[in-house]
Amino acid sequence: METILGIDLGTTNSEVSVIHGNDVVVIEKDGHRLLPSVVGIDLAGNLLVGHPAKNQAILYPERTVKSIKRKMGEDVRIKLGDREYTPPEISAMILRTLRSYAEESLGQKVTKAVITVPAFFNDTQREATRLAGELAGLDVVRIINEPTAASLVYNSNSTLRETLLVYDLGGGTFDVSIVRVEDGVLEVLASHGDTHLGGDDFDQLLFDYVCEAFKKQYKTDLRETPVAVSRVLQAVEEAKKRLSTEPFTQIKEEFITEKDGASLHLDMELSRHQYEEQIFPLLEKTLTCLNDALNDAQLHPDDIDKVIMVGGASRTPIVHQLLESRVGNKLHGEIDPDLCVTMGAAIQGGLISGAKVGRVLIDITPHTLGTSVFDSRVNSPFVFSPIIKRNTPVPCSRSNVYGTVFDNQESVEVNVYQGEADDVRQNALIGEFLLTGLAKVPRNNQIICRFDLDINGILHVTAIEKNTGRAENITVENALAEHRPEANRLFRDHLNSFFAGEETIPDESEKEEEDSESTIDDKDFANQLGLADGWEERYAKEAALIQRASAFISKVTGDDRKDLETRIRELVDAVNRNDSDQITSLVSQLDDLVYYLEDSV
Repeated sequence: METILGIDLGTTNSEVSVIHGNDVVVIEKDGHRLLPSVVGIDLAGNLLVGHPAKNQAILYPERTVKSIKRKMGEDVRIKLGDREYTPPEISAMILRTLRSYAEESLGQKVTKAVITVPAFFNDTQREATRLAGELAGLDVVRIINEPTAASLVYNSNSTLRETLLVYDLGGGTFDVSIVRVEDGVLEVLASHGDTHLGGDDFDQLLFDYVCEAFKKQYKTDLRETPVAVSRVLQAVEEAKKRLSTEPFTQIKEEFITEKDGASLHLDMELSRHQYEEQIFPLLEKTLTCLNDALNDAQLHPDDIDKVIMVGGASRTPIVHQLLESRVGNKLHGEIDPDLCVTMGAAIQGGLISGAKVGRVLIDITPHTLGTSVFDSRVNSPFVFSPIIKRNTPVPCSRSNVYGTVFDNQESVEVNVYQGEADDVRQNALIGEFLLTGLAKVPRNNQIICRFDLDINGILHVTAIEKNTGRAENITVENALAEHRPEANRLFRDHLNSFFAGEETIPDESEKEEEDSESTIDDKDFANQLGLADGWEERYAKEAALIQRASAFISKVTGDDRKDLETRIRELVDAVNRNDSDQITSLVSQLDDLVYYLEDSV
């Protein structure tokens, strides 16, 4: 069987994969599977590709070329050291490096490759990519679209008929494609995109934001110093990555520049919210492309079976939020968004060479993990806030930030849940702990909640008071296992038994014994509803009325029983929704009905 490399020639990073046996293997070099798409010439005239070139760019940006993919197909020349090169020539240096890594790993010479391009690349850009491969000594047997490659990874041996939406937000390009898969045949129904929209643009927005803040503080513009520009660009790129999993990050660059003989340092905190505000207009452009693709394919979001997330920039949390609101909770990023395109290219190469490709195996969390929060919009303390979502590859780390509810709040209870329901009472409680000794400050004291889930299913949960660093944590064993909500909701189960006709009428002696031993005061019964501290007084009245009404279920028949069951159900639902207006009305109706029954029974 002939070996054909699968290469993702990316704007920010490039990767190479190959079929080994029946498996897809991403080639590593010195522990790295991503090769920065950066080319440079050092002071001695030596060629640098990848990490060495990226490192050099900090001190010698003028001797380094980045994001060459954005210039593919253009009639331009790029100065590198003392010479000028075309975009295909620069790209060929990256491809030749990837080829050498593969040959070193495989122990054999390789001359053929499948190379991927954005679906929105035109013919000129595709030919430039093919030329780059030829200059690198490769026979480019196929140029395939990146969305097609990603689809192959998720459906390499599927016989199902599925409609996929591939959302590919990379370092420098964006495209969205609608792909129909049936009996192993992939058909691209529609594509839209922008060859100049991606992570590089996010970096630039962050870069300008940081430089403006620095200029306001020191009256000095970092953009006027090439070395400072390079350092800040690299710093914001790393900050951007951290903000995908952390709510805050620190950007620190000491001795970034000088003013009046004094050294100046860059030291500022950046929040995920600030970052998302900067990039939101660009993300709206991606949604416009998505809508255009759906319209061209004459499909509705409900027609989409899976949304496949591709490209490093697709990890940004707000991207997931926007897509979920547009097409529903169908997002799939189980396979590393940075690697699924090169893996798909390798699968295409394997298919061309006659290889039998197995399904790509991955480890994911099968259930969403999160915590409970009080949401003032619905006036409920039972709202589930997901932190690690279902189908996230493991190991993984995610964090969210929350605010205290009261002024001078001294503690917060952290409850860890597993499940998919918006109401935590329908999910499984798998751990809980208390963070105490909080600073006496106004409400919205920021608490960072961090979840770290390892490959063995062990979950470490840490709560940190942001301003003081005070922290508490808990370890949950086997967090990946199936847990079920606790069956201690006496109130709900008690009522369900009535409505299912399972309640039996005790004889008089049993009834007298129960009456003497099982009297429950209003507050205790409210606690048994699963209500949080501070809510007992509000629900004690409703709980007592429902308990009083339930006593008549077995004593009445016909329309009276039907009306009573209906009124109880409606009041239970209203209590669970915290619908105060509805509760007031239903309490009055149920109270009147109970009063009538007490007189008639």
